[in-house]
Amino acid sequence: MSNNPEGSEYDRLFYPFLFEGGKSSIDDVLAQVRHSTLEKSHEVIALRRATLEKYGEEIIAAGQAMAQAFACGATLFAFGNGGSTTDAQDLVTELLHPPFEHWKSLPAVSLTNDIAVVTAVGNDVGFENIFARQIIAFGRRGDIAVGISTSGNSANILAGLEQAKKQGLITVGLTGYEGGKMMRAKTIDFCINAPSDHIPRIQEAQATVYHTLLDVIQARLKIKQRAV
Repeated sequence: MSNNPEGSEYDRLFYPFLFEGGKSSIDDVLAQVRHSTLEKSHEVIALRRATLEKYGEEIIAAGQAMAQAFACGATLFAFGNGGSTTDAQDLVTELLHPPFEHWKSLPAVSLTNDIAVVTAVGNDVGFENIFARQIIAFGRRGDIAVGISTSGNSANILAGLEQAKKQGLITVGLTGYEGGKMMRAKTIDFCINAPSDHIPRIQEAQATVYHTLLDVIQARLKIKQRAV
């Protein structure tokens, strides 16, 4: 909030209810922020629980398959659009640079990182091909493809997962809403849905899903290492 009692243009845009009498109250702002934060926390906790209750076994199965692939030398390719791009990058970062000392670094690539490739493919052969073309170039049988979409209907995500399946990669999809086309696609080995129509909550639940996958992967690899 601005120190100006009349409020800045920003203040008036986001907190119009505070300026009906021409004065702002920091207590009102803090109360509103506190209420909003608690409501959002309750929503995401409920969605995370619903997702894990319905897809817990699918998550474990996916994590075990991914761990087996990593044990055999696989590379993971992750991709998404918009906010899902940052989730793909976060997943890859935590594979390459684990947040815990006892976790093993694993090979992974975010297919949104090379902007030269993304813009070249988008310009030359269409935006719907930006991930599929990279899978063609880099993917090997036994690798892992993780596509993230809040709607489950993103054409380039579907194309990337379809191409990955053709090349013998393990395919994992994270969706929202009612799952969209991804939920019905036969090209996806494991599809995990966060059933909500609110994009921020979907993405928060999806983050919980892929962090849970990381936990399963690392636990399975540790068991395999002890068995050797």
